[in-house]
Amino acid sequence: MPRLRLALNQTDATVGDLAGNAESVVRWTRHAAGQGAHLVAFPEMMLTGYPVEDLALRPSFVEASRAALASLATRLAEEGLGELPVVVGYLDRSATARPRYGQPAGAPQNAVAVLYGGEPVLTFAKHHLPNYGVFDEFRHFVPGDTMPVVRVRGVDVALAVCEDLWQDGGRVPAARSARAGLLLSVNASPYERDKDDTRLELVRRRAREAGCTTAYLAMTGGQDELVFDGDSIVVDRDGEVVARAPQFTEGCVVLDLDLPSADTDAPAGVVDDGLLVDRVVLSEEPAPAHGPALSGGHAERLDDDEEVYSALVVGLRAYVAKNGFRSVLVGLSGGIDSALVAAIACDAVGAEHVHGVSMPSKYSSRHSLEDAAEMARRTGLHHRTVAIEPMFDAYMDALGLTGLAEENLQSRLRGTLLMALSNQEGHLVLAPGNKSELAVGYSTLYGDSVGAYGPIKDVYKTSVFRLAAWRNRAAGARGQVPPIPENSITKPPSAELRPGQVDTDSLPDYPVLDAILELYVDRDRGADEIVAAGYDRELVTRTLRMVDTAEYKRRQYPPGTKISPKGFGKDRRLPITNRWQERG
Repeated sequence: MPRLRLALNQTDATVGDLAGNAESVVRWTRHAAGQGAHLVAFPEMMLTGYPVEDLALRPSFVEASRAALASLATRLAEEGLGELPVVVGYLDRSATARPRYGQPAGAPQNAVAVLYGGEPVLTFAKHHLPNYGVFDEFRHFVPGDTMPVVRVRGVDVALAVCEDLWQDGGRVPAARSARAGLLLSVNASPYERDKDDTRLELVRRRAREAGCTTAYLAMTGGQDELVFDGDSIVVDRDGEVVARAPQFTEGCVVLDLDLPSADTDAPAGVVDDGLLVDRVVLSEEPAPAHGPALSGGHAERLDDDEEVYSALVVGLRAYVAKNGFRSVLVGLSGGIDSALVAAIACDAVGAEHVHGVSMPSKYSSRHSLEDAAEMARRTGLHHRTVAIEPMFDAYMDALGLTGLAEENLQSRLRGTLLMALSNQEGHLVLAPGNKSELAVGYSTLYGDSVGAYGPIKDVYKTSVFRLAAWRNRAAGARGQVPPIPENSITKPPSAELRPGQVDTDSLPDYPVLDAILELYVDRDRGADEIVAAGYDRELVTRTLRMVDTAEYKRRQYPPGTKISPKGFGKDRRLPITNRWQERG
């Protein structure tokens, strides 16, 4: 039985950085060659980054991707890596698709190439195109219709792209029909909570359906709201895990796989779902075995809170770095939200690059100021205090505001101050709002909603408390000072915009609120279904009305890391002008 040494490069790519992404391919291919690899793989759209969104509809970008692929193949050969097959994702266009209504102009394709001998010897496009959640691939691509198979060291390797595994039919049964010894899927599947468990079961099932060892190579890093968590998996034909890569870590998994020899009578022509087998033979002779087999390793899984926290850190780090910022700015209120955001920022970019500003008004409590200062002391972030009272008084003298207008003025003054410091000093401002507040509109436009990124935008308030407690426990377990003051976790949440104010003056208790929101926002349950689940009818009706009327606010909130199956933004798209109401 031939032994194939496979190198799975779980790498990060930056959208549009063709040169930088190509350099990463060369660097990791060189590393894999040094490990004696026979086949090297990179994630979906590695060369262009993912998702490219409407860049796919721009002919100049498509042609730049095609040129970058050709240049990459040449360079690999020039550097002595031409005899090592490299599987890499890129953006291509169909040479055969005819323009038609409803098809993206130019027929762009989410494509993969096998580079060998200084040229692409096999190219193909993603067959199943996702069009749900954050995906708009019917808008951006046309599908491929082949079953690509590359023969390497006497093993037939069937190739697929991400959704080709997530959907039934297509390339998975076709791999069985083509009698492949290995099914290799390259992916850029975004992270969401508990997806690692779903992904593992998926890969196990598809391996049994394909009848062969299956390798699922995933991207890592972040792109705008999306985080890619890695977690590449290899299972045998029975679904048993052979190797598993770490989460949220860039690296190369190299492992030896004992696989069946390629069938000399393997079928050609059309197989399942009308896919045409496109087989390229690169090397027939099995590789001689040298030394003990490489196992690839089994990385330990992160627990649920560590996994979510890691995603938030990776998402923020990627956004800051890839958009050219060196430092971030956080309004430190002493409350739980800004404290968690500051902790995430310190872990993402280093405390020396985090600037916190306390902006007290006459309603700010002493303990809030002390908690903000204590947070800075524990983490080492830069901290300053700028009182907003003189500015507030000037506005009040001029306008004589009362009630909600007076409360919101304080928040807007703080937002203006943060943006002024951002303009003056070049920091990226972080918005501290959580998913509970965004859902019900418990925020001030142009106030606490200002910023370029919202690290906890997709985190419900109850999870904010849980993550803060986890971060402190993790610090204690490592013998470090817990970054978040205990008082910020235990005191009742308050915006402190009027005397004695607490969040529950305006909102239900957060555990109840979040449970209702999870049903309505994340699961699209109607009012009657939520009431039937055990919640008070009047409370449900009031909560849902708050959610519906706050859509205009959410449209103006900055992007933030997605960790749930349905985050605000691309996942959940509802009209602002909307007279439909759920009535419980």
